[in-house]
Amino acid sequence: MNTAKEVIVIGAGIIGASIAWHLTRAGARVTVIADSAAGGVATPNSFAWINASWGNPEPYFRLRTRAMGEWTRLARQLPSIPLSWCGGLCWDLPADKLESYATEHLSWGYGIRRVGRDDAARIEPNLAELPDFALHVAAEGVAEPVAATRALLADAERHGARIISSTVTALAGTGGKISGVDISHGVVAADEVVIAAGAGSQHVAATVGVNLPIETPPGLIVHSRPYQKLLNGLVLAERLHMRQTAEGRIIAGSDFGGADPGMDPQVTVRELFAAMRAMLRGSEGLELDFHTVGYRPTPIDGFPIIGRADGMDSLYVAVMHSGITLAPAVGLFAAREILDGERDPLLAPYGLSRFAQ
Repeated sequence: MNTAKEVIVIGAGIIGASIAWHLTRAGARVTVIADSAAGGVATPNSFAWINASWGNPEPYFRLRTRAMGEWTRLARQLPSIPLSWCGGLCWDLPADKLESYATEHLSWGYGIRRVGRDDAARIEPNLAELPDFALHVAAEGVAEPVAATRALLADAERHGARIISSTVTALAGTGGKISGVDISHGVVAADEVVIAAGAGSQHVAATVGVNLPIETPPGLIVHSRPYQKLLNGLVLAERLHMRQTAEGRIIAGSDFGGADPGMDPQVTVRELFAAMRAMLRGSEGLELDFHTVGYRPTPIDGFPIIGRADGMDSLYVAVMHSGITLAPAVGLFAAREILDGERDPLLAPYGLSRFAQ
């Protein structure tokens, strides 16, 4: 390993923070450049569900379950990360699809348990509406996203990383070789540049002719004021996903990605909050505090882009929607690939070159 390698990470969200932390711990000299505070734009607006749930092919399931394991490893190394394996109770699919999901994922080794109304009441006793049939996965969890990002960046900085608050206006280099980035103060040089800027990644990559085929759909999530404990874990009900944060806020969206804000976001906020209160016993004193609208960096095929850009060995890209779940594995794998040239087999389907086909 070349411990003297200079690496710039563009972006201070959970993905950029994890990559910077893993690179620093592996001996690289790291500079994080971001035009926003720790957490970036998408991370603070995340539902922060850590899972390997339904709707994905087995290779992506394997990457996500590996990432769940890496969260445990990361929390052991950095105990200040707020991580909770609180479990998830799910009935947001028709019964036949819920059963198909359970059968498939159980065959893959996912710890799903089928539950009825009585079990659901024991898991979440404050639910006003209980399902006749649901699935419970005790191994699913949450990481408070901004606090986790801050913990990673602070520890990286303690171990020598630099953090620069600035806008990257362009990548610098010639002949397919990226040599750094242009910022308002001039050029910052590096041996390798990592683009992990979420929704802003597309613009940065385009400055050297690299096309990142991503979309940035908005997602609205409502946040209550801190309140007494009403929820034990994640609740994924039909048209309403919710959880209670470490500080006692109940957050909710029409799904984990957030609601479509619609033509009048305030109407959407009021409807979501009313649905959330109606779903919970003991919520009479629950008050709305604020809402967020996050723009989720989502590659057009729904799967992550992780790896070097074709023809540019010194440019690495890490852009995905499932940033909270994948962050520790992506950080670990990216650091190994950047410093040692070892690409983990779990990343094989997720290179940028797949879009050239």
